[in-house]
Formats: sequence, structure tokens, C-alpha cells
Amino acid sequence: MKTKMYGSLLVVCLLFGIASVTAAQEKAGTMGPPKVLTVIREVLKPGKGGAAHEKSERAFVQAMSAANAPDHYIALDALTGPSRSLFFAGYDSFAQWEERQMADQKNATLSAALDRAAEADGELLQSYESGVYVLREDQSYNPGDLAHMRYFEISIYKVKPGHDADWETIVKLVTPALKQANPEDHWAMYEHIYGAGGSWFAVMRTMKSAAEIDRSFASDPKFAAAMGEDGMKKLSELSAAAIESSESNLFMINPRMSYASPDMIKADPDFWKPAMAVVPAGQGATERTAQ
Repeated sequence: MKTKMYGSLLVVCLLFGIASVTAAQEKAGTMGPPKVLTVIREVLKPGKGGAAHEKSERAFVQAMSAANAPDHYIALDALTGPSRSLFFAGYDSFAQWEERQMADQKNATLSAALDRAAEADGELLQSYESGVYVLREDQSYNPGDLAHMRYFEISIYKVKPGHDADWETIVKLVTPALKQANPEDHWAMYEHIYGAGGSWFAVMRTMKSAAEIDRSFASDPKFAAAMGEDGMKKLSELSAAAIESSESNLFMINPRMSYASPDMIKADPDFWKPAMAVVPAGQGATERTAQ
């Protein structure tokens, strides 16, 4: 099965912008960031996004729903950058990930349905890649409840070899100032563990509305004031030494391509439940589930 993942932006600036992603997790009644996050990134061929991609993705959701599969995932559509979709699935541990993968593989009917869906979906794709991230709780701040969120801002920071300690220093330096500048903000920090690309961190932040982007920009002067002249100078020096590249993008949650958990649907049925309705056989499916 496919596994999917995603992210968001805090304060937009090449040197100190931070974004955050929160993934679905059924735990203690909240949908907070999981400890292990699997992500699938599908870059679409020109003209193959929108309704065409949603139709192919629904076949995955229909198969997962019919099997009552325990793996759930959320889908994100890019609002910036190349036309692409991200799919996030979260787990408490790698052991739980393995357990669910094995359960899915033992279901011959489900596996066959997913293979058919993947073949059809592949016709729309320019590229496909997957990765695995682990939550850095020590670098995260008050991650939000995903069920009521609508947007993700995802910032990827690629760290130069041998500069992980500098990255840690950067995070410790900016976090107090970010909290002071915008106390209501929140983010989850993930470290890239498996997949192509080397060492990087994904700072992910979920948002209920785009108005939160306006508030983030409005907090920039407060951030600079909280850092002080010396702090900003130190941040600039550390960033130049440690960060090889950075990129921030905005995504919108697509409930029609997501396989939401029962807890998430219950928390916001108006948003999630209509998208989970199963379409009769022969008409495509409704959404897709995380694997």
C-alpha cells in the first residue's frame, strides 16, 4: 500500500523561517504528530491533476474502506511548486508500521485491489518517491489537532554534512523568540531518516485558515525584536555555516483523497465524512488510505 506524509511554515525567512507538519494519529482523542511518519510524494504529469487524480486516488480509499484497513492517511495537494500530492501515514513506532504492513499484505483481496489502483494511478504520475521521518519532540512546539486543520506549510532544511550540532543550536536560538513573537503558533519537527536526499529536517505547521499566514508575517518584527541585534547576527552566521538549502511550500488538505480515521471523522464530520462515502462499484471510489 501507499504511505503518505506533509508540512507547514512558521515565520517566513530564509534564515529563520520555520514550518510545521502534523500528521494523523489516533491517540488520547487527539490527532497530533506521530512518532514515525511515512510520506509518499507524487508529482503529476501536466494536465493530470484535479479531478483526474482524485478519481484514481478514490480507488485506494474504496479498497481500504472495504477491507476496514487500520492504516489511515491524509492527502495534501500542493498550492505552490510543481503539481504534486503528498500522502502522510503515522505510527507510534516502526514495530507498529511493520505490523500494519504485514496485515495488509496478508489480505489477498486488498492487495489485489491496491495493485490495480496503483497501476491506474501510475499513468498520471511523472515521478513517485517515498521517505520516512521521525518526530523530534525536543524541537517541536505545541503541535495542533489535525482534525480541524485545512492547510500545511512545509519547510525543508538540508543541513551540510558535519553541521548537525549547528542546526541544534539554531533551533534552540530561535524557538524562544518564535514563541514570544507568536504564542499561538505551533509546529512539529521531523528528521529525515530513510529515503533519497541525505540529511534534512522538515518543520511542519498546520493551519485552520490562511489568516494564520498573515499572522506569521505580522509577527516577523516581534521575532527580530525578541532575538535582538546580536541574536540575529549569530543566527545569520550559523545558518550560513550549517544550512545547505531550504524551501517552503504551502499545501491544502484534500479530504476526497484521504482515508481518515474514525476519530478524525467524528471530530469534524462536515469536513471528513462526506468525502468518505463509498461510491458503488464501477464508479470509482471515494478516497485513499494510508499504508
